[in-house]
Amino acid sequence: MAGPSPTLTRGTTTLNKTLKKSEEVAADVQSASDDLAVVSTVLEQELPEEVQVGEVAQAIEHTSQLEEKLAQSAEKLAEVNEALSKEIKKRREVTAERDESQAQAEKLKARIRTQGQPDKR
Repeated sequence: MAGPSPTLTRGTTTLNKTLKKSEEVAADVQSASDDLAVVSTVLEQELPEEVQVGEVAQAIEHTSQLEEKLAQSAEKLAEVNEALSKEIKKRREVTAERDESQAQAEKLKARIRTQGQPDKR
């Protein structure tokens, strides 16, 4: 019986590594988004309205925009990670089915060879 295809195993391993790296990036992006949300909240709450003008107001607005972009990026990364997880699962299932089919084919070949040999009596 043949083992898993080295190419498919390598491909799945590569996908696993990619998923792990993507999950790490997603965690970093989420952490940055959370940190930026804290900074934005502190700026808005601690600076009186009359001081929130000009460059300060622009900085606060920019912080809010960055926070939104980071949150959207974290969502997209979560979607990518989900897709990668599904692809890895699908490949494992297909590999298992292929391995089972190959094992059955080998059994059939062996049976045909055995049945095709003349009786030695």
